Amino acid sequence: MSKTIAILAPGAMGSAVARRLSENGARVLTSLKGRSAATLKRAADAGMVGAEDDAIAESDIILSIVPPGEAEALAERLAALIVKRAKKPVVVDCNAVNVDTVRRIEEIIGSAQAPFVDGGIIGFPPQPGGKSPAFYVSGEHAKSVAVLKDFGLDVRIVDGPVGAASALKMSYAGIVKGLAGIGSAMVVAATKAGAAEALRNELALSQPAILARLEIALPDMLPKAYRWVAEMREISGFLGPDHPASQIYEGFARWFEHLAEDVEGEATDAELTKAFAADAAKAKT
Repeated sequence: MSKTIAILAPGAMGSAVARRLSENGARVLTSLKGRSAATLKRAADAGMVGAEDDAIAESDIILSIVPPGEAEALAERLAALIVKRAKKPVVVDCNAVNVDTVRRIEEIIGSAQAPFVDGGIIGFPPQPGGKSPAFYVSGEHAKSVAVLKDFGLDVRIVDGPVGAASALKMSYAGIVKGLAGIGSAMVVAATKAGAAEALRNELALSQPAILARLEIALPDMLPKAYRWVAEMREISGFLGPDHPASQIYEGFARWFEHLAEDVEGEATDAELTKAFAADAAKAKT
């Protein structure tokens, strides 16, 4: 059965998901107003069709895939588009936002009388011939997006209300990205103190799995660090202001912000992080 799916926006994840859907027979729309030439090319390569707001509002399913800080504003925009329509699309928020945020988004979409699904993406953007990341979904209407399995996505229903899928995403990201934050901070501190080689050797002896993860996670994290800032703050909000660990993630937000601004030049903290990972990989050869 043919489906029209709108994805906002055509970033790295959104365009990769669009390619997977279009390869499996879905018609994928997006908004390209004011977008850069690079974005236009990425969307075209993914099989996405640029559409006006009216066409997007007529889609069967709308997937919101944007940076966390843009999720509520996009929900407001979508609600304004669909409020007067008799046929309502299913709106799925797939963003890395905390439970309170996704419940506010549910209220915004609910004000337009549209069905809403809480979603969380775990995994990398799908590559041609590769597997799909996991799309965890929850809420009353979660089963209505199970049809996306027919178009190549790995959809997994979480038995719980709106907020359950986002809670899973926050918890998982808090562990995985938190490890990247801890690892990069300690690697830089050790390097500046002249202990990088000793740290690397000790990890190789006593914690080889951690060292192997850092070899991959640290260089992979650096170009994404700017996107992780808001996500760390969402995780801090997920824990709540009175939770003793909340400030840990606020600290990670500041650390990732620093790394994102520190990517140019020699002997920057970002460069020290990359060098540690590169030297660890060389030591195995």
